[in-house]
Amino acid sequence: MAEFRLPPGSQVQPGRIHPKPTGGGSLRRIEVYRWDPDRDENPRMDVFHVDAERCGPMVLDALIAIKNEIDSTLTFRRSCREGVCGSCAMTINGRNGLACTKALDAVDDVVRITPLPHLPVVKDLVPDMTHFYAQYASVKPWMQSPSPAPADHERLQSHEERAKLDGLIECILCACCSTSCPSYWWNGDRYLGPATLLQAYRWIADSRDEATGERLDALEDPFKLYRCHTIMNCVDACPKGLNPAKAIGEIKKLLVARQT
Repeated sequence: MAEFRLPPGSQVQPGRIHPKPTGGGSLRRIEVYRWDPDRDENPRMDVFHVDAERCGPMVLDALIAIKNEIDSTLTFRRSCREGVCGSCAMTINGRNGLACTKALDAVDDVVRITPLPHLPVVKDLVPDMTHFYAQYASVKPWMQSPSPAPADHERLQSHEERAKLDGLIECILCACCSTSCPSYWWNGDRYLGPATLLQAYRWIADSRDEATGERLDALEDPFKLYRCHTIMNCVDACPKGLNPAKAIGEIKKLLVARQT
């Protein structure tokens, strides 16, 4: 299992085993990472049992049932429940994903849930995304077009130009890809990571943007871009089926092309 950023010397301890509910038809064992920095010296794994026939089909449904019916102090993020917002990104049985789109039936009998790896933990399943969002903001993820927009219509694209954005604009910034990347674990302070680099390429590839040169200049750095070693964990982890590694490769090709 990937490591977490926790206080020095701390380690995950066995936690409380909550009693099984009576009369449950299809009980699932849910092991959940718990850590409250204001109260706990070490994190722990608490054990819950939920009735899969009552709680709903997804891992997020099980977590909501635990919070509503067993332990109201359990803390996690969630919002859309449709795989769109990325809020409920976490590690489920060793794989990063969205709890709202991960079916309980697709997981082993024991469901082990931990926060996204190698991010500071705010509480329980909530990681601190401050640095991740700051990296995203650093690539200026908005259209930069100094030229005045046409007076009578919007900035137009051909079908071919628009097609180049497919596989880029669907990113929901859940951080599943970046937190699955060993290069990001080792160099996350300077390497931008798969999610941010995919977003950077999204604007480089946009025919309406006029800051391609400046964007490439900002990425031509030994750490920001070139810490990617094409391990491909990012592609495996993306819950939207995107390919950040391909986007990173396209940026590298553009940097090489302008040097020749």
